[in-house]
Amino acid sequence: MNNVLRVACSGTGYFSKFHYEAWSRLDNVELIGVCNRDIEKAKSFAETYKIEHYYQNLELMLLELKPDFLDIITPPVTHLDAVTIAAKLGIDVCCQKPFGENLEQAQQMVKMAKNAGIKLVIHENFRFMPWIRKAKEELDSGVLGEVLNVQFNLRPGDGQGNDAYLARQAYFQDMPKFLIHETGIHIVDVFRYFFGEPYSVYAQLRRCNPVIKGEDAGTVIFQFAENLQAILDGNRLLDHNSSNTRRTMGECQVEGTQGTLNIDGEGRMWLRKIGEQINNEIHYDWQDKNFGGDCVYQTIKHIVQHYHQDTPLENQGFEYLHNILVEQAIYRSNEQRMCIDLDLQPSTEVTP
Repeated sequence: MNNVLRVACSGTGYFSKFHYEAWSRLDNVELIGVCNRDIEKAKSFAETYKIEHYYQNLELMLLELKPDFLDIITPPVTHLDAVTIAAKLGIDVCCQKPFGENLEQAQQMVKMAKNAGIKLVIHENFRFMPWIRKAKEELDSGVLGEVLNVQFNLRPGDGQGNDAYLARQAYFQDMPKFLIHETGIHIVDVFRYFFGEPYSVYAQLRRCNPVIKGEDAGTVIFQFAENLQAILDGNRLLDHNSSNTRRTMGECQVEGTQGTLNIDGEGRMWLRKIGEQINNEIHYDWQDKNFGGDCVYQTIKHIVQHYHQDTPLENQGFEYLHNILVEQAIYRSNEQRMCIDLDLQPSTEVTP
């Protein structure tokens, strides 16, 4: 590949603006094309982000422009067709999450990418939130001792009333599986990023806002190795103490035998050593801009660094299948009202 990564994007919805903005900020990247089924929206994005070419047909765009990389920023129902086209043309892909409509589609896309010899990365941005990266550093340092309890209270506070989600992502109301499939999957990935693979899950899910089809609240208990238990307590109707409840999406507490780490809704982090009453703030550099502390930019920067510096890629498609397997177990646990055991062995590749 030459020194410039030539990128085309598919999608112009609410969240896509964070992608376009991130690509346009990076050196050695050229945005060469934008595609959307509404050609006027594609044209508008092309003008906003100074992209020369815009299309209504994805395959035609890829055939004519021959980009190095395709960023798929469209809902799950479109993913299989888009990845199929990219794989046929030998073009590397980043795909938004949720990754496909179900496990079978995700496995199909992973197999397709492997057979075509293309890279398939999932845009899982929560693990690139700056407080999550910093918390991982603290965990790896051993400052907490043996970690025994973790809780993430997911409280974006945006799910009340008849108009819930309509202003940003209206399709949320029609998703038959919502809290876990769309949002909780982020925390599944964060827990795996922190602690490796869970070996069991137990879930109770419920719907609090009757205007949406899927669940919007629930609690999931994860068991990890070495006696560690993590809890996702989610409710999209409720908020938390923050000037922007969608910044961190909630609050997190990690407790170990040597101390407790807390992350609040402002992205601030504190460490309290066991036996003490003083919370010591941990200071770190980050940008309070765009979504989630600029995590979309950090995710895309991570991808670009791979191409220019040959650094490892996180969350390739075959790795991300583990998140979907955990998600599937969560829904099965809720349906069967029982704990579900998992057998997710760490590996470099998952065979569909």
